[in-house]
Amino acid sequence: MKNYIWLFLGAAGIFASTQSHAYAYDCTSVPQYVNGSTYATGAIVKNVGNAYRCDVGGWCSTGGPYEPGVGWAAANAWTTLGACTATSSLASSKSSTSSASSLSSISSVSSKSSASSVASSIASSVASSVASSTISSTSNCPSQSEWSATATYTKDMQVVYKGTKYQAKWWTQNEDPSTHSSASDVWINLGPCAASSASSASSKSSASSVSSTTNSTSSKSSSSVSSVTGGHRYVTYAGTWLTSIYDLKTANIPNYITNLHLAFVRPDTTYQKGSYAFDQSVAGFEFAEGASTNNGQRVFSAQQAQDLRNIITALRNRGTQVWISVGGWSYSQGDQWTRFNAPRIVALAQDLGASGVDIDWESSSSACNKLDDANFSCSKDAEIENIITSLYNEIQARGAGLGISIAGWSTGAYYVKGTAFEEGKVQWGSPFGGTLYNLVKRQGSKLTYINLMSYDAGDYYDPREGYLSYRAIYNGPINMGMEIAPEGAGGSVLKINAPAGTVYDADILNGQNNMATQYYNVETLVKYIKNKGQANDGFMLWQLWKQRVNALAPAGAATENTAGQYVCANLPLVGDCSQAIPTLPVAQ
Repeated sequence: MKNYIWLFLGAAGIFASTQSHAYAYDCTSVPQYVNGSTYATGAIVKNVGNAYRCDVGGWCSTGGPYEPGVGWAAANAWTTLGACTATSSLASSKSSTSSASSLSSISSVSSKSSASSVASSIASSVASSVASSTISSTSNCPSQSEWSATATYTKDMQVVYKGTKYQAKWWTQNEDPSTHSSASDVWINLGPCAASSASSASSKSSASSVSSTTNSTSSKSSSSVSSVTGGHRYVTYAGTWLTSIYDLKTANIPNYITNLHLAFVRPDTTYQKGSYAFDQSVAGFEFAEGASTNNGQRVFSAQQAQDLRNIITALRNRGTQVWISVGGWSYSQGDQWTRFNAPRIVALAQDLGASGVDIDWESSSSACNKLDDANFSCSKDAEIENIITSLYNEIQARGAGLGISIAGWSTGAYYVKGTAFEEGKVQWGSPFGGTLYNLVKRQGSKLTYINLMSYDAGDYYDPREGYLSYRAIYNGPINMGMEIAPEGAGGSVLKINAPAGTVYDADILNGQNNMATQYYNVETLVKYIKNKGQANDGFMLWQLWKQRVNALAPAGAATENTAGQYVCANLPLVGDCSQAIPTLPVAQ
C-alpha cells in the first residue's frame, strides 16, 4: 500500500497528490533531528528544512556522516520525504463531493518538480477529473527492468519481479526481492504492477519529470548511480585468526568495500542449523572468541554469536555484503574437500545472515594433461565440479538466495594447447595451471563472480594475462586480485604507482614469457580493468588484516589502505575513498 499526501495550496484549496518522496511535507508535528539520538527504522524527523524517514535504524542513530541532509553518507540511512512547508496540511484522500467541487484546477505534481513547475502543473487540470478518478494502490511499471540475480542495484533503484515493483534501500545483489522485502530488509515492496487509473502515477516516471529534477535527494542519487557504473566490486578477504568478531564493526571497515569474505570455513564442517556454533572446531573460523588454543577449545557464548550476526547485518545494511569463504590453503591440504557438505555450508551461511558462499579450493594435487580444449582434463575436475554443483543445487532447493564465487588460481585457466595460454607462451611450470579450466567453462553460469588470485606467482606472472585466460571462458564479473607483500610465494612486491613510461596494455600475450614486474602495480591493473575489462569487473584484496597478522609491507610497497583507496578513487568505487582500515591490536 502506498501512502499519499494531499498538499493544499492557498485559500483556493487547490491540492495535488504525491507519493512518499513528496516535493513538500507537512512538518507541523515532526520532531527535529538530534545528532546522536536513537532512531528506529521508520522514524520521521526534520532537519535543515526537509523531512526524512529512517531506513536503517543503526545508521540513523549514528549521527555524524549519517546526519540527514548534512552527512556524506546520509542517503544510505535516510529517505528524503520533501521540503517542510509551514502552509501545508494533511487531509484525507476521501474528500467530500462539496470539497471537490470547490476546486478550480488540479494536476499531479512530481515529487521532484521545482516550485514553478508545481504552479503550472496545478493550473493544467480541472476539479471534475479529480472527483471522478481514484488513486490506485498498485504500481505502474512501464520502464522498470526485470530484477536479475547477477545485476547490482543501489539505493532508490527500482525493479520488477514476478509482477511486483520493488525499490532498493541500499546496495544489493542476488537478494530476491520477494523474500527480502521485510521492514529490516533491502527491498521495499511498492505493490503489484497494473495499469493505474490515476494518471499522476505514470507522469512521475516521464523523462521530462526526471530531467527537471532539482532537489538534493535526486542529485545525490544520480551521483551514486553514475559512480557505480557497471557495478564495480571491491572484495576483501578478512582472515579470522588473531582477530575478534568485534574488529568487524562498521567503523573499522571502509564503506567502499562492497563484499567482505570471512576466511575460512571448514569444507567438512559439522555445523547444524540453529546451533550458532561458530567456533573453530565446528565452523572453522578462528576468531579469538571461538579459537582452538593450547588451553582447549573456546566456544562462542550466546551473546557473542548474536553479536556476530548483528555485526554482519549492520555491514549488509551499510552496503557491504558479508560472504563466508570455504577452504583456503590449510583446509585444502588434507581430505576435507572429499567430505564437503553443501547443506551444512548453506545452513551456516543462513544462520550468519551471509549473502553468499566463496569456494577457495586450493587442492595442490590436481594434475592437468595440458591437451587441447576438447581433450583437456585435470585429475580433480570431478571433485571441484561436484562441490559447485551440489552447493548451487542446495541453494536453489532452499530458496536461500545466496551467491557463489570462487577464488581462481592465478594460472588456473592456463596450459590449454592451441590457445594463447599454452605453457611457455605464458608463465610456465605452475603446478596449478589449468586446474579450474573445466570448472569455469562448464559450471561458470552458477558463479556470481570470480576472485582472481593474481599473486603468489612470481615475477614472470602477468595478472593481465591471467585475467584474459578466465575471460576467454567466463562472461561474468572478474575481480582482479591484489596481495600486500610479503606474498606467500614467488616474492613479488605489489606497488601503487607504475614506473615512468609504462603503457598499461603493452606486452600482453606476445607469445613470450616476459618478466612482468613493470606491470605489477595497482595503477596499471586499475587502468587495465577500467579500459579493457567488463563494466562489472572489480578488484579483490588478500587480505584486510595482512600486515596486522602477518608482517609489515616492505618500504615502497602497497598497503591495505593505499591499495584500496587507489582503487576506490580511480576505478572508481562508491564510498568515501579517504576511509582507512585502522591499526588494531592482535586479538588473542
